Amino acid sequence: MDITVIENMVLEFLADGFEEIEALCPLDLLRRAGVEVKTVSLRNDRKACGAHGIVVESDITADEAKKLYSNSAVDMIILPGGMPGAKNLDESEIVDLFVNKAVADGAYIASICAAPMVPGKRGLLSGRRATCYPGFDEYLIGADYTGGRVEVDGNMITGCGMGAAEEFGLALVRLMKGDADAEKLRTAILAK
Repeated sequence: MDITVIENMVLEFLADGFEEIEALCPLDLLRRAGVEVKTVSLRNDRKACGAHGIVVESDITADEAKKLYSNSAVDMIILPGGMPGAKNLDESEIVDLFVNKAVADGAYIASICAAPMVPGKRGLLSGRRATCYPGFDEYLIGADYTGGRVEVDGNMITGCGMGAAEEFGLALVRLMKGDADAEKLRTAILAK
């Protein structure tokens, strides 16, 4: 696969131990809305094994994502939770590289469940409303932890966990495609 440039780069990072619903539900909703999202495996074989043993084949590897780094602006990065997936994301050099690129590009950083610890530990949620899975709020340095289901504060989007994956995904669609497309999709999938 020749990867050199993606016009609107939306990347979802999958580390072994990711929460499957938190990764696949927002991915599905964004793709239904016409947003091109590339999944990035932190493994070299494009595979990522979820927290419950579901293996997903990603679109690209971390090495292939690195090829995109200098040629494409980031529009959004998505970090699903799950353990040890969120810990693996937090310790990944490639995730750190793209978090920094997203900050530099003014892009959205979306994280759910335990994964808000990634931007949280880096101080990126400081002074912003944020949520996460209960108990991980200690990593949201300087954030206004709300305990809500989904929080959108500027370019930071956080979700509380698997039960809010649909709501989280629709919030991402709203940001990328607008209110009308998000409402149309919400209605089509019979969401509340």
